[in-house]
Amino acid sequence: MYYLIYGLLKLISLLPLRLLYVIADIVYLILNYVVRYRKSVVRTNIAIAFPHLSEKERDKIINRFYHNFSDTFIEIVKMLSWSKTEVQKRFKGNIEVLNQWKGKEQSIQVITGHFFNWELANLAVSSGCEIPFLGVYKPLTSKTMNRLFLKLRKRFGTILIPTSDFKHHVHEHLKNQYALILVADQNPSNASMGWWLHFFSRPAPFVQGPAKGAIQRNTIVIYADFYKVRRGYYEVVFEAITTEPTQYSEPALTYLLAKKIESSVIARPDNYLWTHKRWKHQWQAHYAERWADQELPSP
Repeated sequence: MYYLIYGLLKLISLLPLRLLYVIADIVYLILNYVVRYRKSVVRTNIAIAFPHLSEKERDKIINRFYHNFSDTFIEIVKMLSWSKTEVQKRFKGNIEVLNQWKGKEQSIQVITGHFFNWELANLAVSSGCEIPFLGVYKPLTSKTMNRLFLKLRKRFGTILIPTSDFKHHVHEHLKNQYALILVADQNPSNASMGWWLHFFSRPAPFVQGPAKGAIQRNTIVIYADFYKVRRGYYEVVFEAITTEPTQYSEPALTYLLAKKIESSVIARPDNYLWTHKRWKHQWQAHYAERWADQELPSP
C-alpha cells in the first residue's frame, strides 16, 4: 500500500504547480463551504482570540486561513519532487542566526508555533542548517502515512525523534552539538502539568518541555517566525531569545515564548493552524501553582 500511495503522490507532484494550485482552490471550496472541516472549532478559536473584530472581519481571516490550509497540503505533495535548490528558493530567511553557533559549546533549541507551511519550513531549515537538525514528531495512526511523512521530512537531513519515545531516543543525539526544533503551542495532555497563562483573551496551558529542556541543557533559545510571502513562497525570521536560559525560571521562559507565538498570530492571524482546540482545557482554581502570567484569572 505504501508504494502504491507514494508512487501516485509522486506522479501528482510532477504536475505544474500552477495546476496543483487549481486543485488547491477546489479543495478550499470543499473544506470551507461543503464539508466545513472543523469550521465550528476554527470560528470559535478566532472569536476567542479576536473578540474585538466584527463577524465580517473574522470571516475574512477564516477564508484566508482555509486558503492557506489547502495550499499547504498541495505544497506538501509537490515537495516530494522539489529539489533542495527549489526548496531554498521558496523558503528564505536568516539561517545565519543558527549557523553562527556552529562549533560552539552550546546547542540550540528552536521554538515556533503551528504556522504555514511547517513541512516546507522543516525541509528548508534542515537543508541550510550546518548543525545536526533534530525534529520531534507524533507518529500517525496509519503506518502507511507515517512512513510517507517520515520519508518526506527526512529528505534533507532532519533527524526525527518520536514523541512516543522521546526520552529514550533523544539522549543519543545530545552528546554532540545539535539544533532541536520544538513546536511549543501544544496543549499538554495533562492540564495540571502545563504552565498556564493568558493566551489572547483566555487562560490556556502550555507544555513545560521546551522551557524545561532549554534550562536543563543550557541551550541557546531561538524563536522562529515563518509565514507566507505570496503563494508558494515563504520567509522565516530567526530571533535569538537568550543564550542564558538558566537565568529564567520555567514559567517565566514559557511565558516569554508563548507571547512570541501570540505576537506572530496577531500579526498574521490567517497563517496559524486554527483547526485544533486551542482552549480545550478550562481553568481551575487548583491550577494556581502552575500559573505563569501576572494576575490569576477571575473565578
